[in-house]
Amino acid sequence: MSGHAGLSRAPDSVTEAVHLVLTLSCPDRAGIIRTVSSFLFDHGANVVESQQYGDRRTGTFFMRVQFEAIGETPLEAAALRRDFTRVAEAFGMTWRLTDTRTRHRVLILVSKFGHCLNDLLYRASIGALDVDVVAVVSNHPDLRHFAEQRDVPFHHIPVTAGTKPAAERQLLDLVEELDVDLVVLARYMQILSEDLCKQWEGRAINIHHSMLPSFKGARPYHQAYDRGVKVVGATAHYVTSDLDEGPIIEQEVARVDHSMSAEQVAALGRDTECLALARAVRWHTSNRVLLDGGRTVVFR
Repeated sequence: MSGHAGLSRAPDSVTEAVHLVLTLSCPDRAGIIRTVSSFLFDHGANVVESQQYGDRRTGTFFMRVQFEAIGETPLEAAALRRDFTRVAEAFGMTWRLTDTRTRHRVLILVSKFGHCLNDLLYRASIGALDVDVVAVVSNHPDLRHFAEQRDVPFHHIPVTAGTKPAAERQLLDLVEELDVDLVVLARYMQILSEDLCKQWEGRAINIHHSMLPSFKGARPYHQAYDRGVKVVGATAHYVTSDLDEGPIIEQEVARVDHSMSAEQVAALGRDTECLALARAVRWHTSNRVLLDGGRTVVFR
């Protein structure tokens, strides 16, 4: 959305020690970097990190700038947003201005496989992910203890063919009630409806295995073992109505040795899922992912 202010829970007055992040995309043309840099300098901002990329295929320019106040005069985020609107309109920008102090509020969806859930909860607890996990939701009660060990509320929302619409309404109500910024499907084994995918567009991340050749259905890693694959991997992507085909944020691969058992291959696969999902959540919540059609630009 053009002129989007980003997450809004942080105060408007920003001290010298605090960084703001501006992300933008627009049709590529001369003068964008100079204009943005001059705007920030004129408003008392010092750039501490800047990354940009021009996609020659689509003619689109992408930029991420992290900056802080010059000297002791605090930056006024509201004033920056108001004044930058004029720059954005001149270049046809889609943009966000966010405060690094603002922690994303994350809701995790899970079914019966707990490795990704446990990994995310641990990383959040030690600060490796700068997020607040506000709830864990599952269609099964099995993993309640993972959430309770970290003092995270657990919600059991059963799903059957007959109750799926009501379950999704309950889930939507919970996301709104908890003011959730990001939904993470940490091996949530339910297909979301097209309407729900549209409502969560750009703020829901899923993880799935990605192996060549592809193995679908139950026990995919054991299928891969039976076929003698040499590589297993995982893909983290944004959720869309096209199952497992949303814009890819991160991928991880690992080599398989012929001496490994099927259980060892599955364990290796679980490791790649944890790594890919954690990185995708970190890139997203630090405002480093921009959509480029069906692809993503990730400023790591």
